[in-house]
Amino acid sequence: MTGLGAVLRPQLAPERLRAVAHVADEVGLEELWLWEDCFREGGISAAAAALAWTERVRVGVGLLPVPLRNVALTAMEAATLHRMFPGRAVLGVGHGVQDWMAQVGARAESPVGLLREYLLALRALLRGERVTVEGRYVRLDDVALDWPPEQAVKVFAGATGPRSLRLTGEAADGTVLTANTPPDGVRRARRLIDEGRAAAGRGDDPHRVVVYLLAATGTDARERLRAELVAEGVADVPDLGAAGDAEAVADAVRRLAEAGADTVVLQPTGDEPDPEGFVRFAAERVRPLVAG
Repeated sequence: MTGLGAVLRPQLAPERLRAVAHVADEVGLEELWLWEDCFREGGISAAAAALAWTERVRVGVGLLPVPLRNVALTAMEAATLHRMFPGRAVLGVGHGVQDWMAQVGARAESPVGLLREYLLALRALLRGERVTVEGRYVRLDDVALDWPPEQAVKVFAGATGPRSLRLTGEAADGTVLTANTPPDGVRRARRLIDEGRAAAGRGDDPHRVVVYLLAATGTDARERLRAELVAEGVADVPDLGAAGDAEAVADAVRRLAEAGADTVVLQPTGDEPDPEGFVRFAAERVRPLVAG
């Protein structure tokens, strides 16, 4: 069954999270996703709060920018969430927006090289292994977590370009694709991910693909969606985004699922007037139409 979630965009103040998380839990939303955009909310702190305020909804963070975070710290925080809230945290890492990374003095000369080293070390630490590595970017000397997760956990990575997509197949357990990915882009991503899995001898390992879908509903849905696509410079990309009623959004979800998405996360426009209502719309109106 195709997973369905919704994202709380960081354009909203952090104090709005509690009400949205409560609604997500109340209406049975499967996954509530958060972003760690510079220089807005912290991803781990927001996820911990959302998990503590709720009982069942899974909380995803997509993505934690690896240049900002020592891998041992990310492993410690991830392990803590997974032990306190078993099965409910979904964490993804990525290159980070390079302009933002430059602003804070953390831009890497080889973002793909950094992400590869980071993923391999992070997954090993979360498996409870003792890690020593002297890489170009990641350096650990006899590091092991005292409190690793009690169960195996999946590490997701964000990617857009061919090298990064192959890398997620090689070194991650799942891939997060942006809302600028149409169905044909999902098919292409799946092929590249599978190439990476095959090259690493991981062809039999399950690999989940999460895709954001920009969506708008309400009387002015088409205008709001169009304005955001224009602002992003992707207004002319076919099959991108969904506007209208639940059936229109569900149809877009189904197209992404048929292209290879395991989970589709509905992303409201930046000017969404009712984030709590958007979560209800996803869970109560769209979910029943894509249950198969």
